[in-house]
Amino acid sequence: MNPFSYGRAGDVVDAMRQGANGAGRFLGGGTNLVDLMRQNVEKPSALVDLTGLPAAIEEAQDGGLLIGASVRNGTLAAHPAVRTRYPLLSRALLSGASSQIRNMATVGGNILQRTRCAYFYDPEGARCNKRQPGSGCDAIEGFTRYHAILGGSDQCVATHPSDMCVALAAIGADVQVMGTSGERTIPIVDFHRLPGDRPDLETVMEPGDLITAIRLPPLPAAIHSTYRKVRDRSSYAFALISVAAILDVKDGVIDGIGVAFGGVAPKPWRALRAEAILRGRAPSEAAFREAADAELVEARTLAGNGFKPDLLRRTLTAVLGELAEKRA
Repeated sequence: MNPFSYGRAGDVVDAMRQGANGAGRFLGGGTNLVDLMRQNVEKPSALVDLTGLPAAIEEAQDGGLLIGASVRNGTLAAHPAVRTRYPLLSRALLSGASSQIRNMATVGGNILQRTRCAYFYDPEGARCNKRQPGSGCDAIEGFTRYHAILGGSDQCVATHPSDMCVALAAIGADVQVMGTSGERTIPIVDFHRLPGDRPDLETVMEPGDLITAIRLPPLPAAIHSTYRKVRDRSSYAFALISVAAILDVKDGVIDGIGVAFGGVAPKPWRALRAEAILRGRAPSEAAFREAADAELVEARTLAGNGFKPDLLRRTLTAVLGELAEKRA
């Protein structure tokens, strides 16, 4: 373990003061950061503990929800407003990790969690451009069952591990960030970066930035939503693929649509092409498969994940079919 200083923040202003030089890291539940420190992947010189900051879920003025970054994942999943108005978010949270981890992990930390690529977690034995830019990527020619088919690059094919963020992408949530120049709002779909030639730059966050809240927009169609995760075992496993979907049908055609994928890209993948295909169409298996094909047109598989496009196609068709049947 590398030596580091430790301090507890009394409020956001105090947290920003302690993290002003950007050399340390903010600590929420620690369910990812502490693991990375133990593996010598992360070596912060300082930790600023945020567990004393307020953790509230409040009604926003526009009818949406404002979720404090320190809210625990388990608390958010069980909140009545989330369960009734955004069921896909509750289901996504409940499909992630174990109950013990959900009761420790925070919303802000969930958004910032790093990939679970085995090569990234092996600083002694594997090359990883995300961990050490320019060193190479052993994953591309290695074990790729869990790796990306969309949005990857010749430098990195790791996937983003969050279930929660996939649901947030389908909803169209915003991330509120406090930085040295003040507060700014970032759409969740723009928050994470694709790797390109700089896979070490994973988000648009700047040194010293602090996530303060997540804003869910008022979205009546989200009542008709779900989240489905396909994985190698039924609990405590990361997604091979996942689908978050919102589908509202009025007068026989799709009126409200939001689709996002997990387990297939370096960031939560908002399926904009699929949505464009479906909006205004009558729901049908043929339309759902056409939408999946449109989203997968640029998919690039590796030796170990050639099954993912068809698995994603079948899962999306099943999920949208289930939602459409309930609206019939």
